[in-house]
Amino acid sequence: MKVKEYYDSDEFKSKYLYEGTDLGAVCKKNQTEFRLWSPLAAGVWLNLYEDGEAPMHRQVPMKKGEKGVWMHTEMQNCHGIYYDFTVDMDGEKIRTADPYAKACNCNGRRSMAVELSRTNPQGWDTDHAPALTTEQVIYEIHVKDFSYDPASGVPEEYRGKYKAFTLNGTTLNNDGEHSTCLDYLKKLGITHVQLMPVFDFGSVNEAGDASEYNWGYDPLNYNVPEGSYSTDPFHGEVRIRELKELVMALHRNGLRVIMDVVYNHTYSIDSWFSRTVPCYFYRQYENGCYSDGSACGNDIASEREMCAKYILESVLYWAKEYHMDGFRFDLMGLLDVELMSRIQRELDETFGQGEVMVYGEPWSASDSPMKEDFHPCLGENIRILHPSVGVFCDKTRDAIKGHVFYEEVPGFVNGGKRLEEKILHAVRAWTDGGREFCAGSPRQIISYVSAHDNLTLWDKLMVTLKPGEDFLTRDEEVLRANKMAAAIYFTCQGSLFFLAGEEGARTKLGNSNSFNASPQLNRLDWERIYAYEDLVEYYRGLIAFRKKMPGLCDKSGSAGERIFDVHMPWEGCLQFCVDNKECEKWEVLCILYNSIREEKQIDLPEGKWELLVDESSSRLWQNSQTAQEKTISPVSVRIFGRKK
Repeated sequence: MKVKEYYDSDEFKSKYLYEGTDLGAVCKKNQTEFRLWSPLAAGVWLNLYEDGEAPMHRQVPMKKGEKGVWMHTEMQNCHGIYYDFTVDMDGEKIRTADPYAKACNCNGRRSMAVELSRTNPQGWDTDHAPALTTEQVIYEIHVKDFSYDPASGVPEEYRGKYKAFTLNGTTLNNDGEHSTCLDYLKKLGITHVQLMPVFDFGSVNEAGDASEYNWGYDPLNYNVPEGSYSTDPFHGEVRIRELKELVMALHRNGLRVIMDVVYNHTYSIDSWFSRTVPCYFYRQYENGCYSDGSACGNDIASEREMCAKYILESVLYWAKEYHMDGFRFDLMGLLDVELMSRIQRELDETFGQGEVMVYGEPWSASDSPMKEDFHPCLGENIRILHPSVGVFCDKTRDAIKGHVFYEEVPGFVNGGKRLEEKILHAVRAWTDGGREFCAGSPRQIISYVSAHDNLTLWDKLMVTLKPGEDFLTRDEEVLRANKMAAAIYFTCQGSLFFLAGEEGARTKLGNSNSFNASPQLNRLDWERIYAYEDLVEYYRGLIAFRKKMPGLCDKSGSAGERIFDVHMPWEGCLQFCVDNKECEKWEVLCILYNSIREEKQIDLPEGKWELLVDESSSRLWQNSQTAQEKTISPVSVRIFGRKK
């Protein structure tokens, strides 16, 4: 029998499905228990080291117990002691770190036993997330990008580190006036910070210099924080404590924290999974070749019982131990609907309904041979997914700014034609999207126009509107299109998401895949953000406005019915009304998107209307007056409110 067939057989499940939650190293008062699931191994030895780099101190054989679990108990608390395993697999002695490890040495090739309570910063026991609000506004940031720029005002030793997120009072070039980093986030008005991968990844030398860079979508140790973001990668407990400090600081400043997770593939096929249970954790074709739906050389077999169990327990671990408030799943289309729905149910049962967000990318790089009776988490399967699991809506993104892979193809705001119907679908969060893609409610939709990959919004607009021009140049036409794009997706139903710096005309100089480019290119340019303070303020106003409009924030299955009186006064324009009756001041909103390059006369429905947002200001609603002028400017959005 082939290994693949054996792993999928009832015999294997009966003999080796382990239900315990104690794999790895568990430190207790006077002993430490080591357990490794390696059902096909002929023998396993535990190797102990006095520190992360020292030669082996001692090797002890482990005993094989039930369900393929090898065990050994050390009669001491081994906190701070490093370890790995030697596995006898078909007569070959293979050295491997622990797939279930919670701590590791520099660069993650050796595991560390850790008593997690000893890594808690002061005040951790009382740490809690700010109260959950109706509206989620998610801000995606890379740890190094956040503070790498010297203009951030962050001390050099903390730049690009977890510690930068714990600092209040940083200002632009230490001028004492223009807030950066944590204080800037608070003023922006976002509700959630989504951290790009902070688990231990394999592409950066943790002992290297600050110029090393990667986005981190290459998992090495799933349950260990990345060490290059810590002030000391050589002592395994430091990275744990400092990531907890980051989370606690964001919580204390009114922000929830989302973790970007990559359970669809590993850094290398030669992983701790492969060394302990060869082939089990990976999808294969019938001929034995590994599938590559991730375009990273391998796909995790999420539908296999012990693999699904690993992913579920890992998510729960990060939520419990690190107080994470949400999870963004990379290439979620490679995972199965059944597992993703189970993860949301378990989080709801553990933390309360809706307390922990779950969403991801409903696509894969290419096909992957998932087992029969399982359904990939693709957009086409959204209606059988747990109703609280969200998906990034690439259809909204592409309708607004243009095709993500064909850089020269424009969208609605930058010259695209006949896109009004798609924009209307986006407004209703695709709850009216038809057979191919139809969400059950706006809760399932992440509305956005830019993320870490592909061109930034500014760069996409420059490529389509001003091809060949310098990305660093301030261009008023591009700025107008940027404001329009923001105003559109901020008035679409669903949860909102944007790339850090989008609000400040962030550019990567046309680099659409900067995953391993220099940190200088990828950094948040704090001087540029303040050079575009008018754009930043436009975003701030939109965020504040959005939070006060129940008709836009409704996440119920009937939310789409709030959109009415839809028409297209001319080609390139969409006009519609929003039932906003719960609002204290404006019972109806009338919203117009004008993508053409000329001013037009408009006809508002009957009633007394006030202008709340236009192309110049997103804060007119704070001092609203009866609308006198019934026109709309070129390439702009206008929002009117009818008073009660």
